Amino acid sequence: MRTELSDQLGITHPIFAFTPSEQVAAAVSRAGGLGVLGCVRFNDAEELDKVLTWMDENTDGKPYGVDIVMPAKIPSEGTATDLSQYIPQTHRDFVQETLRQLGVPPLPADDDPGREGVLGWLHSVARAHVEVALRHRPALIANALGSPPKDVIDQAHEHGIPVAALAGKAKHALSHLDNGVDIIIAQGTEAGGHTGEIATMVLVPEIVDAVGDRGHVLAAGGIGSGRQIAAALALGAHGVWMGSYWLTAAEYNLGTNDAIKRALIAAGSDQTVRSRVYSGKPARLLRTKWTEAWEAEGAPSPLPMPLQNLLVNDAHQRIAASDNPEVVAMPVGQIVGRMNSSRPVAELIDELVTDFDTALRRLEKLR
Repeated sequence: MRTELSDQLGITHPIFAFTPSEQVAAAVSRAGGLGVLGCVRFNDAEELDKVLTWMDENTDGKPYGVDIVMPAKIPSEGTATDLSQYIPQTHRDFVQETLRQLGVPPLPADDDPGREGVLGWLHSVARAHVEVALRHRPALIANALGSPPKDVIDQAHEHGIPVAALAGKAKHALSHLDNGVDIIIAQGTEAGGHTGEIATMVLVPEIVDAVGDRGHVLAAGGIGSGRQIAAALALGAHGVWMGSYWLTAAEYNLGTNDAIKRALIAAGSDQTVRSRVYSGKPARLLRTKWTEAWEAEGAPSPLPMPLQNLLVNDAHQRIAASDNPEVVAMPVGQIVGRMNSSRPVAELIDELVTDFDTALRRLEKLR
């Protein structure tokens, strides 16, 4: 399993693993892929700096990447307190009443898990993430919400670091290239998290054809086996971008509460929903009683990013602490139906490679 892009980045397999877990990201890099650490959870630049130092020391000298969230169409500055004034009281009341009806208890009075919200959604904080990352040795900087500003791309290029951006349409891919993006992540609607409406099987060849030789393309969405990696490469992709697949990895540490992992392992591929309730932008989530409450008659419309995230942050903290798989709030793709056990990353990578080889041998017989 080798492509021009994997050779360029110095990785054995063209498997790019997006994950909020540094343990998973490091394990993927050690296993020959490229672990890409999601930075949105870091409110504090010093904390991110410590984690990237840990990545530097625990990837056996192999490359890794970072993923930022830099939306362009929201207020670029301001604290959570500043922005919270724009959250209607009716939305706050709805959240509290929904939690009550779902039986989600309050957090302990002495538990303060960062109540101001995940500030990584803010443009200014994402810029700070870039500054921190450039003090380390990432082999890739990716932006989860499309092309970052031109000056950020130029800054990465000055450090010899390629930039990747997600695209849900061919026209978005071309815009990214015009801005200087090097790698287009063609993300189909099957994917977890922020995603568009076009299916991967349709989207990847459209973007491959549009991009031509101007950049590399990664296929994302609904990929959870070596057979699907082979299909992605057959469609013209230079590698695959996988996120949901690693959420049940043994290295993904959720502390003493494994309700999220239990919910994911039990879920089928038909148990996701594309909704704006998580962040304010369309994202695919696990369908639970929490997401269903937002779809019920009389529920308010989700707020735009980052207000929705600030609104539900405390609710997500309470849900995570409640140890109830039926109400978890978790982005995940339709590939969740294959994520039915918790295994080490190295084992998952080996299985992907073996299944890829088997698929190629099967196709060879058709010639």
